[in-house]
Amino acid sequence: MTTALITGSTAGIGAAFARRLAADGHDLVLVARDTERLTEQATELHDKHGIEAEVLTADLATDEGVEAVGARLGDRRNPVDLLVNNAGFGNKGRFLDVPMADELRMLKVHVEAVLRLTAAATEAMRERGRGGVVNVASVAAFVPRGTYGASKAWVVQFTQGAARDLAGSGVRLMALCPGFVRTEFHERAGMGTDNIPNWMWLDADKLVAAALADLARGRTVSIPDPRYKALMGVVKLAPRGLLGGVTSRTGRKYGPQ
Repeated sequence: MTTALITGSTAGIGAAFARRLAADGHDLVLVARDTERLTEQATELHDKHGIEAEVLTADLATDEGVEAVGARLGDRRNPVDLLVNNAGFGNKGRFLDVPMADELRMLKVHVEAVLRLTAAATEAMRERGRGGVVNVASVAAFVPRGTYGASKAWVVQFTQGAARDLAGSGVRLMALCPGFVRTEFHERAGMGTDNIPNWMWLDADKLVAAALADLARGRTVSIPDPRYKALMGVVKLAPRGLLGGVTSRTGRKYGPQ
């Protein structure tokens, strides 16, 4: 069996990755802040699929948390074959309305942790000549949308660059860019979702299936839904000034800063 490490594994996209990978026979390292939820998840996946599920409690907004996960990724005796950098969150409000401490915490989780954990994982994977990393970004990466969008744009650019640098090593990297997914994300950020059209919502399990298929195909960016692929095509053609105004208004209504 191979082993996958998933950050933010107890809810949403992370939980969907855990379900799918366990069903496919992968052992897991489950990472989140809540030990009780992690333990319940690990027990459920072990009992249902017969895989081994290791629990690692860590807060990726802290150096201690990042270092703990990095050390597990670098363990050559118990190698991790797939890293899913999924942990993340949103802040509600416009720039300067959000406390600077919250903005910096977001950058710590979305940028610094992704950089450090990707480095730890891929160094060990390159030595073995195989492995994969999925860095969860967002379609917000492609529009001017505050700190959240900027952090996810960094994830996309970083992942594509690292994938090029590691080409031919046997290590694959991919940025996953979903749209609205029915998870705890918006509730945790205190954002209402009543006004989001039904057609914009994605199913987390279908999203993960499409993402893993894209990773197997060797893609470095995955927008795993035809609706969002079409929307991002329109975004590429729209004037940046117009796009900025539209995304600013819709972002305050629907999404994180």
